[in-house]
Amino acid sequence: MSYRSLDPAHIVKTIERLQERIDSRFPNAGLGRVCGELLATAHIAIGKAAQLSERNWPLRIAIGLILLLGLAAQVAAAQFLNFDGMEANVGVLQSLEAAVNLLILFGGAAWFLLTLEERLKRQRALDALHELRSLAHVIDMHQLTKDPTVVLESQRTPASPERSMTPFELTRYLDYCAEMLSVTGKLAALFADRVRDSVVIEAVNDIETLTNGLGRKIWQKITIVGALEQSGH
Repeated sequence: MSYRSLDPAHIVKTIERLQERIDSRFPNAGLGRVCGELLATAHIAIGKAAQLSERNWPLRIAIGLILLLGLAAQVAAAQFLNFDGMEANVGVLQSLEAAVNLLILFGGAAWFLLTLEERLKRQRALDALHELRSLAHVIDMHQLTKDPTVVLESQRTPASPERSMTPFELTRYLDYCAEMLSVTGKLAALFADRVRDSVVIEAVNDIETLTNGLGRKIWQKITIVGALEQSGH
């Protein structure tokens, strides 16, 4: 077992254990179902990340054949550009211009084909990362109304949401949300390990920044709940 890279199997085990803990503590809470979605998304993301790390040999072979045919076409076209016997400078310039245009077009087509696999992988990675980003916001929504005022029943208003959790239960609930956000960031990091693309790495960093920021807000709530309990409220 390597300790220098993330192990997808361990990430899945962590989510499975987390879902068991949530279901045991809050059997009727929607957070357990969200964790189930996180587990399903983890299986899909791990599979996609593994596929992206593999070389697409059929595509590479097809591109190689197309480039060989294109090169052969360039050689054949060059045979028609015969500069011998040309007395007019205009004819020479026209032939040179045609040859340069052919080389530019071939170079552009070759670059497009050579970077096609990378761009396809990038798009697939960004699609998977978008799902993880959306899931992070769903997790954040589940902790949005779970604020420290649960221990200040005297401060309730008629519009206040129903709060039936004890301070200990609230702390555990918020802790589970923070763990789910952390795991979401680790799933995103798998794509940075498998795809060495600057755009993908930047997207991964954005998700990790998002999950870390949301996690910090949750831990601020946990700290406030602990402080209120110690003060006797």
